[in-house]
Amino acid sequence: MPRNSEAATRRTEVRSGEGGAASALSRGVVILFAVACGAAVANVYFSQPLLVTMGGDLAMSPALVGNVVTLTHVGYGLGLFFLVPLGDVVGRRRLVVAQLLLLVVALTVVATARTAAALLAGMAATGLLAVVTQTLVAFAASLAPADRHGRVVGLVTSGVVIGILLARTASGLMADLAGWRSVYLASASLTALLALVLYRVLPRHSDTSPAALRYGQLLRSTLTLFARERLLRLRALFGLLVFAAFSTLWSSIALPLSEAPYFLPHSAIGALGLVGVAGALAATVAGRLNDRGLSQRTTGVALALLAASWLPLAFTRSSLWALAAGVVLLDLAVQAVHVTNQSLIYALHPAAGSRLIGGYMVFYAIGSATGAIAATSLYTAAGWGAVCVLGAAFSCLGLVLWAFTRHRVPGPAAGTAAR
Repeated sequence: MPRNSEAATRRTEVRSGEGGAASALSRGVVILFAVACGAAVANVYFSQPLLVTMGGDLAMSPALVGNVVTLTHVGYGLGLFFLVPLGDVVGRRRLVVAQLLLLVVALTVVATARTAAALLAGMAATGLLAVVTQTLVAFAASLAPADRHGRVVGLVTSGVVIGILLARTASGLMADLAGWRSVYLASASLTALLALVLYRVLPRHSDTSPAALRYGQLLRSTLTLFARERLLRLRALFGLLVFAAFSTLWSSIALPLSEAPYFLPHSAIGALGLVGVAGALAATVAGRLNDRGLSQRTTGVALALLAASWLPLAFTRSSLWALAAGVVLLDLAVQAVHVTNQSLIYALHPAAGSRLIGGYMVFYAIGSATGAIAATSLYTAAGWGAVCVLGAAFSCLGLVLWAFTRHRVPGPAAGTAAR
């Protein structure tokens, strides 16, 4: 369908549900989407600075307490495949509110856990339900007019990035002030408030009608989309590689900073996330460039910057300024590619937006896990220089993939296959 027709259809359908597209997707509503996304995804990362304290409180062995992070990410990965696609068959407003309320329950279980089993079960459920983030991204994309699609996805994604980067800093500070349980009690309270606000603010209808699919058919259709859409497969590979590079840095950077010559405390290391927030600003810029039909060029430039970021990062042990420069470059590049990916794949089939984004994010999860496992193992065996080589390898592989495919996949302006 032509872009003008799509925009007119969206405006008409949203108006019938909530009084017009302009009111349904004002800048304030988009910012609310971003805040909700950041608050939800932060729950996946809160535990990382708290593991020692949690383990001591509940008399957990080091091996057992390590499962806190593992189960949270396993739950998140399962949610991407089994829960996010539901946004295509049920009302997204109802699904978002229901997931947020269940997330409140899971967070309360974590905050009040008195045994290791209760804590681990609560963390797995927290990861599973935190995928409401991706349901919100798909919801925002479905409401966006065609000429603002990339900008809306970019702004909402910036909330996700800020939530990820600041989660460790916020949880560390709160735990120092009021104990680790306060982190999850505060998050449960905020999540409940967001559920109430979103229930009142979100439109009841988007531009697409729910698909008439049973749950099994829904999951199979996600796999079918991957088999049929070359652009989806390619962008999923880009996502895997850039998030492998992202995770290579952020899963291991605390190791050299806690050793000579810095010996930085956890609070100072956590504050590095504040530097990374600058990269989130790239999300909205990349969205605007995508709206102008520059998605391929944006991807290439971002991947080149990602590869270049590992040069200053290699000097981390001798210069914190070099580390800061590398962090900004890396986060800017990763988010530019991520926003471009999501804008392009959602536009393939808006009616299947939740399945497309959920399926794509499975590759994000695989990339993140691969980078984390490889980086921490490599640091122990060969040091920080080898970690930087690994991150640069992921980044350069993405750049080579882009170079070989940039003329073979249609962009968003090439016709309905890309829109």
